[in-house]
Amino acid sequence: MTEATEPPDWMQRLAKATDQIDAQTFMRVPRAPSEGVRKASVLMLFGEDENHGPDVLLLRRSDTLGSHPGQVAFPGGAADDTDDGPVGTALREAYEETGVLASGVRPLALLPELYVPVSGFVVTPVLAYWEQPSPVAPVDPAETAAVARVPVAHLADPANRFRVRHPAGYVGAAFSAPGMLVWGFTAGLINGLIALGGWEQPWDATDVRDLELALRATE
Repeated sequence: MTEATEPPDWMQRLAKATDQIDAQTFMRVPRAPSEGVRKASVLMLFGEDENHGPDVLLLRRSDTLGSHPGQVAFPGGAADDTDDGPVGTALREAYEETGVLASGVRPLALLPELYVPVSGFVVTPVLAYWEQPSPVAPVDPAETAAVARVPVAHLADPANRFRVRHPAGYVGAAFSAPGMLVWGFTAGLINGLIALGGWEQPWDATDVRDLELALRATE
């Protein structure tokens, strides 16, 4: 068994920066109703590559799914009764979607719960470090279309940051990644993590693009 090592300084700083935050750090979220909500978790898994530095694991959902088809997301999903809390949910879902082995993942922090009205979920983001990376790929193509380790430097590059306008009027953060448009809930989380991790660079927040056109540009 490989002896565990301390996460790198940048990962420790990011984890420590989450200590005093609240849900509004990432996005304006409404208060969850007292009943009728479901629990879920996402795994915000950061690793490091000698060629591009820190990276984060993202997936693109299958275009045939009935819920959020084609969207880019962190691995994650609804809690099962047999899960060992939010961390157990996040690790199980990550394995089922991308093949990530829980043995190589070190959970570091639970972020504040975020209510997602469109799905009725209360989501707990789990921040983790990938100390022993395992091969990843779509486990079930009917559920996951693509999996990628996206460099933080790419996401933080001002050339890859803008905002998108949804047909319903919503305007929010967005990121361009190879073959992917990151927007919505996931982009809100990444937006906050880039700031907390000290990777923020000045970017043009007045650059607002039509969501449908931005999605077509990634095809």
